[in-house]
Amino acid sequence: KFSFGLNTLIQGEQPPGQSSLFTLLYFTFTLHNMGLLDIVPAGVITGDNVRKVFDYAQEHGFAIPAINCTSTSTVNAALEAARDIKSPIIIQFSNGGSAYYAGKGLSNDGQKASILGAVAGAHYVRQVAAAYGIPVLIHSDHCAKKLIPWFDGMIAADEEYFKAHGEPLFSSHMLDLSEEPKEENIEICLKYLKRMAPMKCLLEMEIGITGGEEDGVNNENVDNASLYTQPEDIWDIYKAFSEVTDLFSIAAAFGNVHGVYSPGNVKLHPELLGKHQKYVQQQLNTKDDKPVYFVFHGGSGSTHQEIATAVSFGVVKMNVDTDTQWAYLVGFRNYMEAKKDYLKAQVGNPEGANKPNKKYYDPRVFVREGEKTMITRVQDACKDLGNVNVL
Repeated sequence: KFSFGLNTLIQGEQPPGQSSLFTLLYFTFTLHNMGLLDIVPAGVITGDNVRKVFDYAQEHGFAIPAINCTSTSTVNAALEAARDIKSPIIIQFSNGGSAYYAGKGLSNDGQKASILGAVAGAHYVRQVAAAYGIPVLIHSDHCAKKLIPWFDGMIAADEEYFKAHGEPLFSSHMLDLSEEPKEENIEICLKYLKRMAPMKCLLEMEIGITGGEEDGVNNENVDNASLYTQPEDIWDIYKAFSEVTDLFSIAAAFGNVHGVYSPGNVKLHPELLGKHQKYVQQQLNTKDDKPVYFVFHGGSGSTHQEIATAVSFGVVKMNVDTDTQWAYLVGFRNYMEAKKDYLKAQVGNPEGANKPNKKYYDPRVFVREGEKTMITRVQDACKDLGNVNVL
């Protein structure tokens, strides 16, 4: 998949006194040892740079966590976590998270608060991402059919931003029409893909159902057979979408479930992704053994081996939400327990009845504790995905 301008080699040119074989070996070594920042810039990336990052991830056997964020605090924690281990990151906004970002006091009639929050969040990420020195993708999470007005609002913001800057506001969006018939799923996704393609904005779609509950869509009692996507479905999507653009990814179901469940209740079969890749490869008659960008949903509680297997078969993105929510809480909880005697009143603590407690109840102090534990969990996700020191 790599073609980083080997024009001198193709044209038969090489350094004086060096053979073509030497030049070939030199370029091969150089390409293999390039870090991501040799290929794409720091800051928010879109279009061709997203493709380069995903290709690089598949080539080097890692995937990128997509961290659901609901505030500037959680955005900052995700960016800091990735920066400190030299990793790219995806900042992801869900429908409910977007509404929260805009403010719980706003009405979400017509998805207005969710649109406002997602757009505000994307602009915030654009303001700070480059300062962290890492490649960052901005993505919108699950959009079911009933939430399409939210999707429309974000695409409109992309188009407005594109007119001014030559790229979309967001790097990518997800349409989750997995509850709809396959034909309708593909038809609606294609309609939006054709609108997004001129901006080079990537579309993520889902085929097969992810169990559990996410943003008001409850699949906890779905038939288990629906939790496993068939290779023919993947090919139908790939064939239809690739006629428009190659900037798309597929969240294929292989037993995934949103949320956290007791061990043994979730039966993942990531090896199915390998069968899907092989089937598409055969249909295309290509040497590329990972033609599809796969996405891993419902990964909470997955074993290291399950994650590694999924990544080995072309997963480039894994959603992380439930575990980082818990991690963020743990920091708050531990702080409140440790400082409880300093948080009972504004004045007065074990050090004296007149001692002020402001430095203990300052939000910048206790919110930071939540950020610290979230940072650790984001870095754990990066490590699980092999996404460390890749810049």
